[in-house]
Amino acid sequence: MHKLFEKLVQWDYEAWYYLNTVWHNDVLDAIVPYLRNQWTWAPLYLFLLLFMTINFGRKGWMWCVFFILTFACSDQISATLIKPIFHRLRPCNNPYLTLIIHRLVDCGSGYSFPSSHAANHFALAVFGSVTLRKTIKGIWFIALLWALSVAYAQVYVGVHFPLDVLTGALIGFIVGSITGLVYNKVYNLNKVKETPAISSS
Repeated sequence: MHKLFEKLVQWDYEAWYYLNTVWHNDVLDAIVPYLRNQWTWAPLYLFLLLFMTINFGRKGWMWCVFFILTFACSDQISATLIKPIFHRLRPCNNPYLTLIIHRLVDCGSGYSFPSSHAANHFALAVFGSVTLRKTIKGIWFIALLWALSVAYAQVYVGVHFPLDVLTGALIGFIVGSITGLVYNKVYNLNKVKETPAISSS
């Protein structure tokens, strides 16, 4: 078990090294930091709020409530419950990586494991996909690609290791699945109304 853990940590550092310090260029340096910025996606959140409330009325308002609840749950689990247990330093705060890290944003003082950014965005992506899978075609691909881009950005800019974002993604997937299934159980936007049969008499 100990050797397996060592192998996992070794893989984590090696993957981080390539994603952060080797596979970068000026174009990505200019674009990727915006992918993890919460204000970049503010128009998307506003669009979802308007789209859901205008098209689905009360169900839409409750969808927005569940959307916020999903975010709050994943954030609390990752940031408040798990991070204080492991106390893992961010790559940008790790003194052994100072000379090689490719850091593009402020490091922050919080812990690294797991990534709350990854947890929150995967939770929202999965919740949206579970609840809107029949309303918006291809939403699984679009939503998960969005969440994956945010998770990748966290490693690229130097504030997280790959294992941080993978664990965060798993947390988010679980939380989003649960809140999505609960919402569908109560409101179910995907339920197709049955049309009354036409009598031939």
